Amino acid sequence: MSLTESSASEIARSASLASRRLATLSNDARNEALTAIHAALLRERDSILEANARDVAAASRAAANGELSQSVLKRLDLSRTGKYEDMLNGILSVRDLDDPGVSFPNGFADSGEVGKVTLRTLLDDGLVLERVSCPLGVLLIIFEARPEVIANIAALSIKSGNAAILKGGKESTESFVAISKVISEAISSTQIPSSSIQLVKTRDVVSSLLAQDSLIDLVIPRGSNDLVRYVKDNTKIPVLGHADGLCSAYIHSDADLETTVRVIVDSKTDYPAACNSLETLLVHEDVLHTILPAVAEALHAKGVSLRCDAPSKAALEKHLPTSQAVLLQDSTDSDYDTEFLDLILAVKTVPSDSQSGSSLETAIAHINEHSSKHTDIILTTSKEVAETFMSGVDSAGVYWNASTRFADGMRYGFGTEVGISTNKIHTRGPVGLEGLTIYKYLIRGDGHIAADYSGRPGSRRWKHQPLKITDDNST
Repeated sequence: MSLTESSASEIARSASLASRRLATLSNDARNEALTAIHAALLRERDSILEANARDVAAASRAAANGELSQSVLKRLDLSRTGKYEDMLNGILSVRDLDDPGVSFPNGFADSGEVGKVTLRTLLDDGLVLERVSCPLGVLLIIFEARPEVIANIAALSIKSGNAAILKGGKESTESFVAISKVISEAISSTQIPSSSIQLVKTRDVVSSLLAQDSLIDLVIPRGSNDLVRYVKDNTKIPVLGHADGLCSAYIHSDADLETTVRVIVDSKTDYPAACNSLETLLVHEDVLHTILPAVAEALHAKGVSLRCDAPSKAALEKHLPTSQAVLLQDSTDSDYDTEFLDLILAVKTVPSDSQSGSSLETAIAHINEHSSKHTDIILTTSKEVAETFMSGVDSAGVYWNASTRFADGMRYGFGTEVGISTNKIHTRGPVGLEGLTIYKYLIRGDGHIAADYSGRPGSRRWKHQPLKITDDNST
């Protein structure tokens, strides 16, 4: 990793050159670099946390003055219980994943094979088509707060054979400079080119980097809605990410009370500032007086403020202690389109089945209209209802009786993630190694030409015969 104040074009060009070298390294070489990074970050933990504490102190003053949100402040703090350890474990988890199949075997470009073969077809005698995995190339990651992103991206990029350019927000300057110096020193003794991972210090360089569409292959913004929208509106480079994490839960009429309470409380309170925390609760009207009061009491115990529509508020006022009932707020239409990132939850009643449609259809329709297509869940004991919900909701993650907080690369077994995508092209959901690879087609022939397959009498005929894919990639 290198700290750089070069021009955007110089940064992108050096990353592009490094990506070509990085893609030819063996899996062992890439794993050795990740081991070195992990050891260095573990060794320098105290100095990094000291730098992070300076960032947190400055950010706390900004938050107190109303210049910074509490959610950003929480994301910035590496000293939160388990956060630094999660960063370290993420590096090892990525290292220990199977080779994504993007490197030349044994590290030699002339070995005759590139990447993992995912399709093999005999087009004709002596003419074989293969689809093989390969790195995307150069990634541009723009992030606010979240200093652990540096380690996550470095690990995933090196393992997947991609070069990465990182631009952090001013609120995390001390942290990302400290981390980058440690990583830079760690990889200096490995085969990884130093410009494979570049941390940009230059002010106001983002717009120039976003113009490098001939050299940068993918942009990944991680931060506020404003940041993501700015990136999407100001580049021709493909953008991977989501502007909002507006996650919803639907409690169906047959939901189990204990399961529902556990899942809803975890979804909302485990880490309210996360993009996979719960923001909207849809409740079937048949359980307004049974399950909802228990959910509300459990949420109140965790400090959650409820913004309710008229039916849900009336039910809770009837069943909750006065001390809790007086804290209920009336919801507005905008609440069901808001990512609170705080201990606030919007509650809406789903009417029972009627001639206008079933309650399940109503819940699905609301989610598809108002959610950000991140992660949505259903609480029900019916497999049929759950499967209909999971098929009907158009989101990157759809769960049955499980917390929205499972939407995470580490929890999916991806080691870590570069972000969560709500896109419908290339990759979707938590983006790990697989999401950082693409594919290309290889043809091996022996003087074959397209004119021989003209379709005229006497011309050659296609065989298009699927061939078995074996571990040694032999036919």
